[in-house]
Amino acid sequence: MTTGTASLKSPPRESRGYDLAMRLPLLAWSTVCTLSSARGLVRYMHEADPGLSHAAYAVNIAMRVSAIAFLVLLAATVVLRTRPTGKARGFEPRVSALAGTFIVYAFALFPRRELPLAGEIAATCLTLIGSAASVFVLSQLGRSFSIMAEARRLVTTGVYGFVRHPLYLAEELATIGIFIQFASPGTTLLLAAQIAFQLRRMHNEEAVLGETFPEYAAYREKTARLLPGIY
Repeated sequence: MTTGTASLKSPPRESRGYDLAMRLPLLAWSTVCTLSSARGLVRYMHEADPGLSHAAYAVNIAMRVSAIAFLVLLAATVVLRTRPTGKARGFEPRVSALAGTFIVYAFALFPRRELPLAGEIAATCLTLIGSAASVFVLSQLGRSFSIMAEARRLVTTGVYGFVRHPLYLAEELATIGIFIQFASPGTTLLLAAQIAFQLRRMHNEEAVLGETFPEYAAYREKTARLLPGIY
């Protein structure tokens, strides 16, 4: 994790129209992904291997449903979130935010591996746990959610009372579960780049929150970044 502070904008003065326009790309993306995932769920329910155990079938359904729930909740938070009171300025915070969020989708460009049963179980469980945890964390973050490094409302209760970036932790569990299914030298490099961008995002967000909320310094001192007692 690098140190220092990001270059910050003072509280933004953009019009409501501009703020709405900035929400539309993420809203459109989450809506398209929700519809695509819902179609995939229906297709899976009709085409699943009849020899699949009931437990494996249930876990796969739960994983897909939790991913859809996350996308629906994401779309709702984009619509309902408050306008930012502070944001990082410059090119790098935006690139880091977008790359950290979307680089995982490049895994699908690589061939999927044939995994042993234990590997399939590990990948599926990690994806399920990460997706379900992301839904839970996002429900607590609510109207403060943002992909870019922005400050809206400081959330320090619930799971945020234990770690400063629980949503990143949950998303990374799901990402590792997906990575296992596509593991190769190429996807390993993508995963390393994605983690590096996510760490940079945390730095940028903490800089914005520290600048916007004076009480953030005390919260940061007493709360772990990702793993209590470790990091």
